Amino acid sequence: MTAQNKPGLQKISLLVLLLNARTFIALIAVFAYFSATAPNFLALSTQIIVAKHVAINAFLAIGMTYVILTGGIDLSVGSIVGVAGIVAGGLLHYGLPIDMLGITIYPNVFEVILITLLVGMAIGAVNGVMITTLNVAPFIATLGTLYIARGAALLISDGQTFPNLVGDADLGNTGFPFLGSGTILGLPVSVIGMIVLALVMIYVTKRTPFGRQVYAVGGNERASELSGIRVNRVKLIVYVISGFCAALAGLVVASELVAAHPASGESFELNAIAAAVLGGTSLAGGRGSIGGTVIGAFVIGVLSDGLVMLGVSSFWQMVIKGLVIVAAVVLDQLQRKLQRRMALQAQMD
Repeated sequence: MTAQNKPGLQKISLLVLLLNARTFIALIAVFAYFSATAPNFLALSTQIIVAKHVAINAFLAIGMTYVILTGGIDLSVGSIVGVAGIVAGGLLHYGLPIDMLGITIYPNVFEVILITLLVGMAIGAVNGVMITTLNVAPFIATLGTLYIARGAALLISDGQTFPNLVGDADLGNTGFPFLGSGTILGLPVSVIGMIVLALVMIYVTKRTPFGRQVYAVGGNERASELSGIRVNRVKLIVYVISGFCAALAGLVVASELVAAHPASGESFELNAIAAAVLGGTSLAGGRGSIGGTVIGAFVIGVLSDGLVMLGVSSFWQMVIKGLVIVAAVVLDQLQRKLQRRMALQAQMD
């Protein structure tokens, strides 16, 4: 390497390092800005609210990250949020009728949560089967499921809200609001759930064969297949994971509001995709991390709540979020270009 090329390579390396840390830098920047401009932004009560909002988006974004890592997309997660709330609300209000026996079973809260999560996983499995077995493009398959799941939520509830989801002591199904508004050691339950889910998913991606297979499928599907990886099974599982995470978010939303509405979760999929992309997950697949996605969810959450506190119009909020997504993709492409340039210069030397 010539002396003239060495400083240029050092500058590229520094720029790549900054681009790698762009999500964390963005989080510090938006947090500092709203701390200085938004009234009471640093108040403990405000930070708890922000953390709860971040947790809901993080649940969705973590599942979305797994899907995007394989080169797919899941547009149905927002609708699954709505379905999950309606399923939980229906079970708490009306139980599980068994017409053949003429009885109605009222599940306890743990069983309600388990059934709801299974419903979300089943919808994710439907997405996975359409994509892997029927060869439907992920965008089309999950777009169809978006409408089907939203329509199902409206049909189940007849377009109405299930209110007052506190349960009945006589039926043994009380305690549902604790999931969304309870605290453990001063931390909201939803935030603790986010931390636990993130740690588990980070372990899966970093330390398990399945995690390595997810990256391999997204990096080169054909090569993965030739190396013996069961590509269709990996894809099916990631959509099941996404459905699970979306159902979990739906439970938290319904619990926090102590009500379930079929329209809950509308456009949530956009925030989830934004958090994943902002966190460094490549839409082309094969690159990204759960940790980066969680930081991305914090950026989106702080940005959304900060703009609300400043009284910024919801229309401008949409514009700003869109610009953030575009900027994240542009920076990701810039980072890849610089990394290829570094690798080429290293080979030449």
